[in-house]
Amino acid sequence: VSGSLALLADAGHMLSDAGSIGLALFAMWLATRPSGSRHTYGYYRTEILAALVNGAALVAISILIFVEAWQRIMSPPEVSAPILMMVAGGGLIVNLVGLWLLYEGREESLNMKGAWLHILADTLGSIQAVSAGALIWAFGWYWADPLASVLIGFLIILSSWWIVKESVAVLMESSPVHIDVDEVLEAMKGVEGAAGVHDLHVWTITSGMVALSAHVQPESQFDRDDLLKKLSETLKERFSI
Repeated sequence: VSGSLALLADAGHMLSDAGSIGLALFAMWLATRPSGSRHTYGYYRTEILAALVNGAALVAISILIFVEAWQRIMSPPEVSAPILMMVAGGGLIVNLVGLWLLYEGREESLNMKGAWLHILADTLGSIQAVSAGALIWAFGWYWADPLASVLIGFLIILSSWWIVKESVAVLMESSPVHIDVDEVLEAMKGVEGAAGVHDLHVWTITSGMVALSAHVQPESQFDRDDLLKKLSETLKERFSI
């Protein structure tokens, strides 16, 4: 109705956010299902898959915005500044409320952090849309609308890139970025009773759940159960594994 691409880009981003939050909630529910003989780790990875789908969808939306923005920059159409500012202003209020609601839980999982970052990018997008409306209303600068949509597209790319990157890292079972595997190896070798540590692997099952496997050779006179207990305590205290 307003003829604004910036408003459409902001609306598309908010629509994907609504979908991503719904997908995140579904994934969190699915992750609570118990493990079985087929899925021995349970369904924790569904959160990571949901985050990956969210990030990929946002990248696709950004590309569509860039294509449409280029066409409009060449020939800017008229835009209704009052409608643009009114709707974008309403979206800004909703996004600020969303940021406040999800603020404390954003560090709990990759899924939750992804949802919070989506809304943060949405908030900045709404600000840009309101600014474009103000420029059109005050000076008749219709090119401000496609320019704002491009900036919103870049915000969407930035907010989705790290989600895709971290999701792929988890699915590829890369070692967590906050853990130094060499330091873990030295810590395990330093435990009393450990004669050697081999075949060490550290990976992430889902956000906040780090797994480790290794072959530890005990000293001949040392009790194996006692060694296992000491190793477990060391890994939990020093690395939260």
